[in-house]
Amino acid sequence: MSNQQAQTDQAVIADGVDDEPVEKNRRQFEGRTYYVIAAVAALYAAFHMAALNGLSISDLTGVELPFLPQFPMETWNFRIVHIAGALVLGFVLFSPRIFGDDPVVETQRLSKVGLVLFAPALVALWTVIGFIQLLGSGELPQMGGLTTWVAMAGTELYAQETWWFGVPLLIATFGAIALGWSEKRERTRLAVSDLVLALCAVIVALYLVAIYGTAARNSVGTPFVPVGVAFAATAGAAMILELTRRVAGLALVVITAIFLAYTFTAHLLPGILKVQTAYTWHRFFGHVYSDAGILGPTTAVSSTYIILFIIFAAFLQASKVGDYFVNFAFAAAGRARGGPAKVAIFASGLMGMINGTSAGNVVATGSLTIPLMKKVGYHKKTAGAVEAAASTGGQIMPPIMGAGAFIMAEITGIPYTEIALAAVIPAILYFVSIYFMVDFEAAKLGMRGMREDELPKFKQMVKQVYLFIPIIILIYALFMGYSVIRAGTLATIAAAVVSWLTPVRMGPRGIAKAFELAGVMSIQIIAVCACAGIIVGVISLTGVGARFSALLLGLAEASQLLALVFAMCIAILLGMGMPTTAAYAVAASVVAPGLVQLGIPQLTAHFFVFYFAVVSAITPPVALASYAAAGISGANPMETSVASFKIGIAAFIVPFMFFYNSALLMDGATLEILRAGATAIFGVFLLSSGVQGWFMGGRSAWFLRVALIAAALFMIEGGLITDLVGVGTAIGIYFVQKVFHPRPDTGIRVSGAD
Repeated sequence: MSNQQAQTDQAVIADGVDDEPVEKNRRQFEGRTYYVIAAVAALYAAFHMAALNGLSISDLTGVELPFLPQFPMETWNFRIVHIAGALVLGFVLFSPRIFGDDPVVETQRLSKVGLVLFAPALVALWTVIGFIQLLGSGELPQMGGLTTWVAMAGTELYAQETWWFGVPLLIATFGAIALGWSEKRERTRLAVSDLVLALCAVIVALYLVAIYGTAARNSVGTPFVPVGVAFAATAGAAMILELTRRVAGLALVVITAIFLAYTFTAHLLPGILKVQTAYTWHRFFGHVYSDAGILGPTTAVSSTYIILFIIFAAFLQASKVGDYFVNFAFAAAGRARGGPAKVAIFASGLMGMINGTSAGNVVATGSLTIPLMKKVGYHKKTAGAVEAAASTGGQIMPPIMGAGAFIMAEITGIPYTEIALAAVIPAILYFVSIYFMVDFEAAKLGMRGMREDELPKFKQMVKQVYLFIPIIILIYALFMGYSVIRAGTLATIAAAVVSWLTPVRMGPRGIAKAFELAGVMSIQIIAVCACAGIIVGVISLTGVGARFSALLLGLAEASQLLALVFAMCIAILLGMGMPTTAAYAVAASVVAPGLVQLGIPQLTAHFFVFYFAVVSAITPPVALASYAAAGISGANPMETSVASFKIGIAAFIVPFMFFYNSALLMDGATLEILRAGATAIFGVFLLSSGVQGWFMGGRSAWFLRVALIAAALFMIEGGLITDLVGVGTAIGIYFVQKVFHPRPDTGIRVSGAD
């Protein structure tokens, strides 16, 4: 092989896809500091794995130590610790400011001010320790087997919770948040303000674990909730919002702030937004840090299923399975015309199974596929758009489906396996539509596939097919009736075992590194889920979701289709700029109940909302996946988002397909499901042909493109008559194109003319 070919091979063979991306505001510690924080991150992830499988540290070590946690932990306590750990890690690892290339001029004076903030934080901590000792003393009366915790105005306890716990905690929390925006530290050094915030997160967790273990839990959501809970929840919510800003941007924070403002102004608003009584600070924040808000469905899922599959993904990444997935995609699809674009579709679908966000999927695979798409002739905005659309589809690819499927199972009570099975045909339709779009684009531009010498050897890739074993075990275990936790644990163990068949063998050090990677990877999704929980808390307290449902019912009286379009717009609007998990969680609280009240089956309603929450990542004007792809391709972000919207256009039609024909969600007889799937794929083909202007080997005139789109829309409903009309229209279009040869630009020309 020539040197030139060797360089080409090196350029197209995936290497480093599994490497952990380093965010622009991520600190990069060295030496002892790095090892301490890495150990904390690894222990945090390992704690979840042990807790979910019912193992205590004593079980693992054989040593009985009374102060070590015993599992299973009480649910609320587990979720409180889950959030607190993410806050501690998040504040230590992620700076409130983006690091530039220039050396940082440290603000020594501000750091000294930060040291002052430790004083109120330590006062609050000392007070909490006193509360814990009081609860354990046996001096407090019992009620229903639980210790009472009365904190009414005028009592000594109320004064302690207010002036010795709540006020110092808020001073330390808000002071450290404000200081963090101005304090500057080197990327390799800890910031004092972040250490204060980490301490405050621990204080909030200690207080809530102590108090929620008493009869005070029964007062959540009422004016009688202990005032200390309101103080702790205020500080906790502020820290969650700040960490979300650092790891996920401002979009979700702004939306949450709007919901918070709504809580305290709803009694002043007109129409469906109005509530009858004003909510006090005490009542709302005494409600929000409960299972009706932050500790509710979103955190329930992030503390169980999501963290488990992040650990699974970390083990796969540590064993370099991601590199194999991308290389396998190149070997399988690289020879087709416009090869790198089809590789992007294939690779992003595979990577989507182990990557929880659309933008993260873009970064993982797009760094390799986007330059290659540009190399074979795609415009830079199209290259970015293809990767964004394909990576977004990874969120609906079973069996893992990002994280939204787990939240759907938690909210609806529908078994996860049923949700994953129902997602098969919609996922196929999504990726088939993108395949058609890029194939027709490649045909119009006369693109070639990649040469044999530019690709990994398919035979070699087949020899390594055992790297799919962890995913096969996961799927098999789920459909054999194992719990999601047990199936995920078995798949994680399999990933470590399979690594011994590769050059990257996972020994104790590799396993520790995988747990460390999982701990760091989990921070963003946990912060996002907790932040979405604040919105869920607002919705549950104010009942605004029920009023949106009433609005949908009113629209449905005029037109059910109009109600669905309105629901689509709300789901996309709520999802713009938000990660998939948070987008679906919020939309499911606001929109899905109204769809169910319309008589739509629960699974169909939630899939409808889920789909549009996912595609919000490629919907202008705020399209996170498209913006991430534009950063790699060098194209204009808005142009890339418009192009990705066009490429993923079928995704906006598919939810209406399974609304009109539930067989697409595996609801029906086998023959009915097969017919629905086949006709839907044909409809997607016609829609892609109409949008791209390429049908059956040639360019199409504008009026034929309109007819193709119309034929595709007939195929949506899934009825026998409408399917026949769609097929008949397509046959007519083919006849016109072959006999009359209409020009794409000027209309009909004489048959046989040049």
